[in-house]
Amino acid sequence: MKLDLAFSGPDPSFSFEFFPPGTDESAATLLETIETLRVFGPTYVSVTYGAGGSTRARTVDVAKRIKNDLGLEVVAHVTCVGHTTDELRAVFGELESAGIENVLALRGDPPRGQQAFAVTEGGFRYATELIAMLSAEFPFAIGAAAYPEKHPEAVTFEDDLENAARKVQAGATFLVTQLFFDNDAYFRFVERARAIGIGVPIVPGIMPITNYGQIARIAKMCGASMPERLHFELEARADQPEAVAELGVSYCTLQCADLLARGAPGIHFYTLNRSPATRAVLSALLAARNMWQPSASRRASSPVTIA
Repeated sequence: MKLDLAFSGPDPSFSFEFFPPGTDESAATLLETIETLRVFGPTYVSVTYGAGGSTRARTVDVAKRIKNDLGLEVVAHVTCVGHTTDELRAVFGELESAGIENVLALRGDPPRGQQAFAVTEGGFRYATELIAMLSAEFPFAIGAAAYPEKHPEAVTFEDDLENAARKVQAGATFLVTQLFFDNDAYFRFVERARAIGIGVPIVPGIMPITNYGQIARIAKMCGASMPERLHFELEARADQPEAVAELGVSYCTLQCADLLARGAPGIHFYTLNRSPATRAVLSALLAARNMWQPSASRRASSPVTIA
C-alpha cells in the first residue's frame, strides 16, 4: 500500500521507526520487538539508513523481512551520502523487486568523524535531487523530512520551509517531522506550510523520553527545544532513571493526545529499537480514544488535513 493514500482515512495512523541492527542476532531481536507492536496495527514500520550508507545492506534486508516475513507495510530510508546515482538506482531496484512501495528520501548525515556533508562524486547534493529521480524513475510513494523548528543547517526558518516545498514539488507525497516536544511548534509549522501551498500530509515525529542524558544529546543534535517546565522536571529526576522514564511516558502520552485531538494525521514514533515506552504510550492513547478523536468536521477543517 502506498502511504500517500493511507493518511486520508478517518482514523489516525501510528508508525514506528527502527534502525538496522549490527548483527544477525540483534536482527532477530529487532524483528521480535516489531512483532510485539503489531497488536497496535501500525500503518507502517520504517527502517533507517546509517550515516554514509554504512547500513545499506542491513537496511534493505530488514525492510524486506518486515514486508515479507511479518506482513507489515514498510518504509525504507535511503540517503544520498556515500553513493553515486547508479548505486542508488541499484538500491531502489532491489527494494522495488522486494515489493516495497514506500521510501523516505533523505540527504543524510555525514559519516562519523566528518563534520560537514560532502557530495559523493557522481552523486546527489540535495534530497530534492534524489526525490526528483525517484519520482521520474520508480513507482514508490516518496516521503521526506520536515523540521518544525528548522533544520540545524538552515539559515532561516523561511529558507527551510521553502526547501520543504521544493521536496514536495519534486515528488514527495508525505512529510515526517523531526522530533519535537512543543506541539505549538508543529502546528505553527503546518500552518505556515499550508500558507505556501504544501498540501501533503505532515506527520509529527515523536520520541518518548526514557533517559535524561540521552534525550538531552539528541535534542541538541537535532535542534529540538524543550519546554522549560519539562526540562525542569527532568533535571529534578536526573539521578532517578525510573522516574525519568515514568515522566517521559506520561508527557509523551499527553503530547500525542493533544496532537491527535487538534487534527494531526497520526503519530510516527522514534523507538530507538525499544518497544516498552511506545507500547505504554499507545496503550494509554487507545484506552482514552474518545478524549482525542476529533469529529469528522473538525478533522476536515484541521490545518494538517491533506489540501
